[in-house]
Amino acid sequence: MVRSFSPRDDATPTFRVCAFRRRPRCPLAHAPPSPFARKQQSAAPPTEEVAALEVADADGTAAAAPAAVKPAKQPKQPKQPKPPKPTQGGGGDGGDGTAKKVVAKETKLGLSARKGDDFAKWYSELVVASELINYYDVSGCYILRPWAFAMWEAVQGWFDAKIKSLGVQNAYFPLFVTEDALNTEKDHVEGFAAEVAWVTRCGTTEMDKPVAIRPTSETVMYPYYAQWIRSHRDLPLRLNQWTNVVRWEFKYPTPFIRSREFLWQEGHTAFATKQEADDEVVEILGLYRQVYRELLAVPVIQGKKSSKEQFAGALYTTTVEAFIPETGKGIQGATSHCLGQNFSRMFGIEYETEDKAGGEAGTGRAHAWQNSWGLTTRSLGVAIMTHGDDRGLVLPPRVAPKQCVIIPIPNSKTPPDVQAAMLAKVKELRAALEARGVRCETDARVDKTPGWKYNAWELKGVPVRVELGPRDMDGGVVVLARRDTGECLFCFGGGGGGGFSSRRRRRFVFLGRPLASRARVCLPPPPPPVLACSDDGPRLGAYIPQRPRSETPCGFSFHTKYTNGSY
Repeated sequence: MVRSFSPRDDATPTFRVCAFRRRPRCPLAHAPPSPFARKQQSAAPPTEEVAALEVADADGTAAAAPAAVKPAKQPKQPKQPKPPKPTQGGGGDGGDGTAKKVVAKETKLGLSARKGDDFAKWYSELVVASELINYYDVSGCYILRPWAFAMWEAVQGWFDAKIKSLGVQNAYFPLFVTEDALNTEKDHVEGFAAEVAWVTRCGTTEMDKPVAIRPTSETVMYPYYAQWIRSHRDLPLRLNQWTNVVRWEFKYPTPFIRSREFLWQEGHTAFATKQEADDEVVEILGLYRQVYRELLAVPVIQGKKSSKEQFAGALYTTTVEAFIPETGKGIQGATSHCLGQNFSRMFGIEYETEDKAGGEAGTGRAHAWQNSWGLTTRSLGVAIMTHGDDRGLVLPPRVAPKQCVIIPIPNSKTPPDVQAAMLAKVKELRAALEARGVRCETDARVDKTPGWKYNAWELKGVPVRVELGPRDMDGGVVVLARRDTGECLFCFGGGGGGGFSSRRRRRFVFLGRPLASRARVCLPPPPPPVLACSDDGPRLGAYIPQRPRSETPCGFSFHTKYTNGSY
């Protein structure tokens, strides 16, 4: 039995019977002891000395407990210095007895800049880190790496098939243009005078007549149009060429957007009547709109440029314009020009009319009405700026070089036979997807972790990632991850095709519709239609009125149009 004094009544001792000796309870029933009380408790003698406290005698009198003797404080031992940590890599010291500095390993995978913070730096990092371009020794010129060129080939293949169905034929004209031909159309050459690059020397010999590198091909092609067009039976003449041009830009060269050499297609056509020329202008502009909306998932506004912004020497210029939300500025996507009879008069492109008494002034001869239209690799830059995020590219599936990447993820404990079965399943999945027209890639590298692979393919913008691990093998499933939204889904096998039904394929591979819808939200309201109407051209208006989102090809809803690859 231990007797303890209650703080509530110092004069009257209280008693309690306990099986174990405990520390005194806190005076308050439900409140924690104060810091001062904790300090006193920490300084209390150990349990063995509790018996030395006052213990009640048989007659109730308290016996005095002997005073506790405080142990003498031990002097503090001096701290021993910690031994130096060994350097990593087995490098030892630096030769002078000092340890080498340990450098943390960096993968340099990913972007340091953020799209919303420093857009220019983000874009410059992205196009290099995602293996789209490489900088060249000549300022303003860039190397298009296979990943970027495959995107351009996708645009080229689609558009080339469309214009061929209209009766346009491909041709190729030389890169150089003589000074006399370039100066034939004065307004035209004045518009490009500051951008024309000239060849003035051959080896160590100065050339008698310098030649220009084409900034565009009107002056290269039209002297020969004058030779080929003699009669109304020679019309219409509709030619296109896929080529490069050089414009010696000095205004902040930007990859894909503004460079001194770029790839493009340029169409040059000649017609007997203005109505035919006007119809083609609108028709080609509609194809450019489809390139942006259906292939690149970028919303654009169709319209007509002002007289100050139109093509040099043209009668009028129509355009599709995109919008970059981060910069708050519009960007020219592609142009379709009606040249009128301006160039045909300068280069003598005239023909005999069907009515011998007709033609101009009853002479039975007339000048051709001409158009020119072009789309450049700038279209890729617009898509990159519109869809890219802080993790890298977000590619629309129809232009993505690879629409799907399959990544097996065996762990260190996976038996070799299971790993072999996993790789066999990966090959089966790839064959099933490629049989359905899906461009696939398999990443089975053993020197990279799954996380590293995920980041690498996200940086390159592959629309869908397929993951297959040991547990997925046991459950007969694969994991699909979308690049645009990050959404993941378990896809069960069975039914043939490696577990990818046509519905899954439409939803998780052809993802251009959600991309276009997300980009369209940022599109600013168009100007009033009357601002772009003119009496000397077709009544295009400033824009083509947009239908409700549920009806437009870039809406979120899925319908049967997906089966034929249309958005």
